[in-house]
Amino acid sequence: MDTPDDVKAPESIRWWREARFGMFIHWGLYAQPAGTWKGKQIPSIGEWIMFHARIPIPEYAELAKTFNPVKFDAEAWASLARRAGMKYLVITSKHHDGFAMFHSPSNPYNIVDATPFKRDVMKDLAAACQRHGLKLCFYYSQSQDWHAPGGAGHWDEVTDKGWTGPSASPERFARYLEEKVKPQLHELLTQYGPIGLIWFDTPVLISREQSLDLRHFVHALQPDCLVSGRVGNGVGDYGSLGDNQIPYGPVVGDWETPATLNDTWGYKSYDENWKSVGDLLGLLTELASKGVNYLLNVGPTGEGEIPAPSVERLEAIGDWMRVNGEAIYGTAASPFPHEFPWGRVTRKDHRLFLILSDWPATLALSGLRNRVRRAAVLADPARALRVEQSRDAASGVDSLRLHLDGARPDPHWSVVVLDLDGPAQVEPLPVQQPDGGIALPIHLAAVHGPAGERTPTLSRGGLLEGWTDTADWLSWSFKAERPGRYEVRIILGSPYWESKVGSGHRVAVSVGASRLAAEVTSDEPIRGHRTVHFWLAATRLGHMEIPTAGTQRLELRAEAITAGVREGLAVLAVELRPVS
Repeated sequence: MDTPDDVKAPESIRWWREARFGMFIHWGLYAQPAGTWKGKQIPSIGEWIMFHARIPIPEYAELAKTFNPVKFDAEAWASLARRAGMKYLVITSKHHDGFAMFHSPSNPYNIVDATPFKRDVMKDLAAACQRHGLKLCFYYSQSQDWHAPGGAGHWDEVTDKGWTGPSASPERFARYLEEKVKPQLHELLTQYGPIGLIWFDTPVLISREQSLDLRHFVHALQPDCLVSGRVGNGVGDYGSLGDNQIPYGPVVGDWETPATLNDTWGYKSYDENWKSVGDLLGLLTELASKGVNYLLNVGPTGEGEIPAPSVERLEAIGDWMRVNGEAIYGTAASPFPHEFPWGRVTRKDHRLFLILSDWPATLALSGLRNRVRRAAVLADPARALRVEQSRDAASGVDSLRLHLDGARPDPHWSVVVLDLDGPAQVEPLPVQQPDGGIALPIHLAAVHGPAGERTPTLSRGGLLEGWTDTADWLSWSFKAERPGRYEVRIILGSPYWESKVGSGHRVAVSVGASRLAAEVTSDEPIRGHRTVHFWLAATRLGHMEIPTAGTQRLELRAEAITAGVREGLAVLAVELRPVS
């Protein structure tokens, strides 16, 4: 993450980089209606029920009078996080509804002063987290507050204009920051001991100066407390990707993805769309392979219990982590410039961890320049695997073949450890893989355009956006191990939720003297993780020749770009597959 000198992260970020995996908890008054208001199921996520059901402040505040979570057990929550292999816990101290789930002497709208429960749950959690070696962290909605005057989205009772959205005047918003936000942040950072981080959210209305001011305010009270990227304006100690966002390619810097076990964050009684254990582990490994932390959410009920399906899945993840956690904790992103169809890669010191979705008899990969001293199964270190390595003289491509003898170690994701002769060294260019395929991801492309003109840019999720001018073009260098005829496929995306991928563009692809032109139809939907943040589709453009082995250059140009497609020609990758 590129940040100015005045917003560099403190040294304390080391614990967060080591952790890789944390628990998010969305819990508040919204857990009581559990997605239903006045007999009607309210669409969207549970913690937004006040907004989406258009509930006036007095009506919503009545929920506090009956909020009595007698089944809340801080020890059970912290113990579950620890058993799941999580290293930190982030809980909503105040969400957008404005209700404080801690004792706030500065504002009576809180769990101690406004409910029959009258207990400060954060004190219990602070003690339980300390017992279990977890970092306690607080979510705090610094900008949106539907209850407090001046907060973004506040219900204007004076004019009765209804939900105003993020349109409070700058003066009122500044007063809200001084009169509610800062006093409550002071309480959070002085009442519960050391805090790992403050997880801010939805920075609508907030200026860069105000974001910086909050960051400095937090660090003045607890210098080692991190500030999340959603404080706004790029001044956080680390970056926050979108909700449930899985980047398509590698990211630079420190990043975290908040994610859900089902489709909501706050509890909804009828949301049973639970992700499988295999999918959840796949997301964990996917993010770790990109150097991204995984903050996985649970939504306790109004009585204070974490739903049983959440518990079951987290315990299963914990079983896997106890065996394979070395491939996640403290690891760095894959050194390879591209991904592999068989799984993902992480690294640490002189080791590579190959995290496999299947267990074939042999596993082949290209591009590793190191010599492998030893290969073994992480779940059974004594179980050594036979390795063959070679180098193709014509293309300069290094190849490795692993013989995966014996039974599959894990039904979901199995890990192989490669002990190398030094820090991982890989071919920086995309290389042809043993199955013959050549993948050219957009993050490895060079973007060309008229000097001084705006050119397409790579989004944080790994999608090229803003290609609307046919004067712009892309190029990739890559290594082909063998000449021949290849099918060319272009993968496009749309960054807009549930938005159809654009089509009708006309593109031209060339490698040397070989050229291919075709219309982009986007008629082949691609199903990836259901948490991916954009929609994908592919077009088979046709066949072309690669005449020789060795380093090649592929160029992609737009002959026509369909007008009216918001993202223009939004490219994720070009793929070449040998034609038999």
